[in-house]
Amino acid sequence: MHLNIDPRSSTPVYQQIVDAVKNAVARGLYNPGDKIPTVREMASELTINPNTIAKAYQKLEQEGVIVTMRSRGTFIAERKASPGNEALKKLLKPSLDRLRVDAFHLGIGPDELKTLFLETMEEWEKERRDI
Repeated sequence: MHLNIDPRSSTPVYQQIVDAVKNAVARGLYNPGDKIPTVREMASELTINPNTIAKAYQKLEQEGVIVTMRSRGTFIAERKASPGNEALKKLLKPSLDRLRVDAFHLGIGPDELKTLFLETMEEWEKERRDI
């Protein structure tokens, strides 16, 4: 599993790992049931403290992205059944609010943000088809 980690980033390394794994799964690079490296293997590959990897894996497991099976390894989890529409909105709203605020401070208006969002979704769908 190749992950790009920037030790100089203001984002903690464990969070960079969480974000990178979630991104790879969302893009279809890893599928449910795919085995991922052990904590030690990942730590060795990235030359990062194993405790940092363990923290990232713990968060990924809490979020249902991965599952660890004793003596078998760690795997990409099956996708959960979608909760109701209102529950989804509650989960996504804080992220969308942050995006809206960031766009405002970057001088991006509502129409431009909508266009950018749609373009990003089209790129994501194309990436998933091309895999």
